[in-house]
Parts: sequence; structure tokens; C-alpha cells
Amino acid sequence: MSLRNRLILIAALILASAWALYPRTTSVRERDSQGTWRNVARKRVPLKQGLDLAGGMHLALEVDDSKQAVANKGEAIDRALKVVRNRIDQFGVAEPVVQKVGTERIIVDLPGEADPVRARELVEGTAFLQFQITDKTRALDRALTRIDAVLRENGQGKLATAGGGVLGDTARSSALSGLFASSDSAKQAGDSAKSKTDSAADTTLFAGSTDGPMSKLLLPGQLPGEFYVETKNVATVKGYLDLPQVAAVIPPGKTIRWGQLEEIDGRKATAQPLYMLDSRPILTGEFLTNARPNTSPAEGNLVEFEVSNVGGRRLRTETSRHIGDYMAIVLDDIVIGQPPVIKGVISTKGQITMTGKPLQAAQDLALVLRAGALPVPLKVVETRQIGASLGQDSIDKGIRAGILAVALVILIMVVYYRFSGMLAVSALILYALFTMAILAGFDAVLTLPGLAGFVLSIGIAVDANVLIFERIREELVHGKTVRAAIDEGFRHAMTAIIDSNVSTVLTAAVLYQFGTGPVRGFAVTLIAGILASMVSAIFVVRTFYLLWLQRTRGAQQLSI
Repeated sequence: MSLRNRLILIAALILASAWALYPRTTSVRERDSQGTWRNVARKRVPLKQGLDLAGGMHLALEVDDSKQAVANKGEAIDRALKVVRNRIDQFGVAEPVVQKVGTERIIVDLPGEADPVRARELVEGTAFLQFQITDKTRALDRALTRIDAVLRENGQGKLATAGGGVLGDTARSSALSGLFASSDSAKQAGDSAKSKTDSAADTTLFAGSTDGPMSKLLLPGQLPGEFYVETKNVATVKGYLDLPQVAAVIPPGKTIRWGQLEEIDGRKATAQPLYMLDSRPILTGEFLTNARPNTSPAEGNLVEFEVSNVGGRRLRTETSRHIGDYMAIVLDDIVIGQPPVIKGVISTKGQITMTGKPLQAAQDLALVLRAGALPVPLKVVETRQIGASLGQDSIDKGIRAGILAVALVILIMVVYYRFSGMLAVSALILYALFTMAILAGFDAVLTLPGLAGFVLSIGIAVDANVLIFERIREELVHGKTVRAAIDEGFRHAMTAIIDSNVSTVLTAAVLYQFGTGPVRGFAVTLIAGILASMVSAIFVVRTFYLLWLQRTRGAQQLSI
């Protein structure tokens, strides 16, 4: 490689590293308290300090027995602890603390976590996944007459009529056309799907009167078993469905699930979807083996999943029976997106389309699906910010020790190797920049053990230069020219440098794989430092030598 190309590459690395480390404000999509996704400005800090240096967020979790009775809370907490730890570990190299306290509580400490809402959702979400077929028998249509009668007998329905809540047929059609104006899924459906859509959208298919307490609040959707409820009437409909008398009227083998309230083309949806589904799922998340986020130009952000061979056989059998039907993807009893049509047999691989959602939402969903479903529901009983686990005096002593170690390394290199040592020290500055950029790319958190690994990697970085300089000295003693000595020194020292660095990386990789907390932080910092040292000690220092040789034309003696 020519000297010009070397300098261009080094300049590109410097700019890329500076960009990775530069704090900046980015726009992310987050769900507000109403469940709507909005663009929110967040300041991105590339390198955060760990629990020992700066503290973080503290969460206390307990079993939520309001949702279901739990016989043995202690045993349930033990099983939930493994799932929560798996989820938190997939935050990245954040060195969290996840532990059981007492017999009925889990403590989670997240260093520098700036998004408490996201953290709560990840640890609280049960992530129970089901694939269910939407009802195509018009079971809810036929049951509406009885549901309306039950509600009238119980004196219900007065709240629904307040404020003009009843929609006539013309208003229903207008609302539906506005709601689905930007929907592409219906346009892409085949002839079979279109016939089902047309029949489902026909408002005359209601078996009961549209003046009933329940039926007048439902807008028929585009898919079989799909309905929409205006947002102002959602609480009323939920209250109706929670009544035991109404639950008893729901046809056997069927279940009702709400969909997500999303934005359409940046506009807040005016109605929330409601689905009648077959109670028996064709597959559950227990067969899931892997899930990963992805982005498709046609479908946007999505989550690709894989199931086991047993689950694949079951899914293949079930989907072969339901080609042309719609399959709802239900996560924690909420239908994710609009149910897609089954166009062919699905085996061990599939995808969940995250319509209108950011990539982070797909990443979070893939995370909780990989980590597994919680055996029992959990609730956050305490949230607070915590201070640094180390005292300020301990932090100051650690920083002073690191500065002293680096200063001694620089002093030894400059005194012993003179001009060549100064070139190595100059490369160390770039080494520090590259290392920090790599850590920022890993979303690493700086801790005291991590800083120790960084200081240790500085010693390893100059160790490569020591090997090179000693080989150059030997070549000069044998009468080689300065340029030839430099070339031979780098060439002969390369084998020893690679061997020593590879063995250190393998050791650090083992620490990262089997270690937890500070041990993983130390390992990641060490690996990042070694990678950066290979660039700085070999490529950068040699470029400095070539630049010096070009300016002096080899007329001067090398100070080494």
C-alpha cells in the first residue's frame, strides 16, 4: 500500500472513531402512555459509566398474583430469575446486576439506563406467544343479539349512547374508508382473500340490531373476525366484555383479543382493533428456538423466527389446513399487527411484521422471544436511581493508578527507544481513540475493571512495538540500511505479535463467554484494546516510519 493510501486510511479511521464517540441527539420512536408511537428526541451518549462509577437504575420485581393465583411464589421467582437474567444480559455489555432477594423478590440494577420505560417493558413482559386463526364463522355476529339482550337486562348501554356514540351505516362506511385508506395489505390480498374481506366488511351481516348496547359500538373490519371500536368507546366495550354474563354468552371454542392502537401515516388511529379468534392456538412460543430482527424494503421492520422440528411439523400440518385463512400473532394476549393471510404451508421459519414500528421495537420483541416467556407475571414494585457502588475515594485511586501506569509506559518507551519510542507513543494516542470507538460500537459501559483492562491493553500495545524495535536493532547491527532494517523488523516480528495477541484474545473470549458482570466488561475492553493495538502498533507506526523516511530520504541514522 502506498504512503498516500495509508494516510488516507488512518484519517478515515480517525474520523469514523470521532463520529462514533461524538454525543448527539437522535430521533427514536417510543410508545406514550396512550399506547401510540411517537418520535422523541433522545441524547445518545456513546460510552456510559457503570454501576461502580456512576450508578444507574434500580428495579424491584415481585410476582403479580392479581393476574393469576401462584401456589409457590419462591419456586416461581427462581424460574423467573433465569428468564429475567437472560433478557437483561441481551441489553449488551451493560454489566447489570440481577439477583434474588429474600424468597419473593428479584432485584435488577441497570447501569446508566436512560430509558426506564423500555427496561420495565422488557422485564415485565411475559412474552407468551400464540398463533391463532381468526374466526371465519361469524360467531360474534350471531352472538351479538344475546350479548345486547344480556346488557339490557343488566341495565347497561347508557354510557355508550352519550355524546352520539351510535354510528349509522353511512357513518360506519365513512369511518372504515378513512381508517383503511393507507392500508396496503388489503390491496395485496388475492381473490380468495378479497372475497372474505368484502363479506366481512358488509355491515348487513350483523345478526343483531346495530342499535344494541354492544353491536352499535362495533365497526366490522376488513378481515374475518375483525372489528374496530372507536377510542372513546374502548373502555365501555372492555367493561362489557369483563362482565361474567357476557363471557358466558361468547361461543365455545372462541376467544376475543384486542389489537394494538397504532398510528397510520403519522396520524393517530381513531379506532382500536378487536378480534374474534379460535381459542385453540395452532402453535405456541414454547416451540420457538430463535428470533432475530430484520428490515425488509417491502414490509418494513420485522422479526424472523424459527421453531423446533416438532413445532415445525405441527405448524406445517395446521397451516396446510388453513390456507387462505388469517392467522393472528398474539403476544401476551395482544394481537400484534393485522393478521396476515396464510398463502402457503409454513414450516420451521416465519416472520412477525412490525407494521409502522421502529427497528428498536423489533429488536426488543426478538429479545424477549429469545429469552423465553416468564413462568409467572411480574410487576415492578419499586423504581429508583442509585448512586455509584464504589466510593469516590476508590474511584479516584483507581484513576490515579491508571494514569500512573500509562505515564510509566510512555516514559520507558521514550527514554529507552528515543525517537522510535516517540512514534510508538504517538500511535498510542490513536490507539486510545480506536479502542474507545470500538467500545462505543459494542454499547459498552465503562467500569473500573474495564478501565483496568484498557490500561493492560496499553501495555500489550507497546509490547508489539518492543518486539518490532528489537528486531530493527538486530537488523541495523547486521549492517542493513535503515529502510531495509525497518522492513525486516516488521516482517520478522509479525509472527510473534500475532501469536501473543491471538492467545490473549482467546483467553478474553472465554472470560466473556462464561463470565458475568465486571468480568465480561474486562474481557470486552481487553479484546477491543488488542484489536486496536494491532492497527496502531503495526500499521500506524510503520506509516510514521515511512513518512519519516520520505522526508529524510534515509540520510539520517534511526534513533532507536
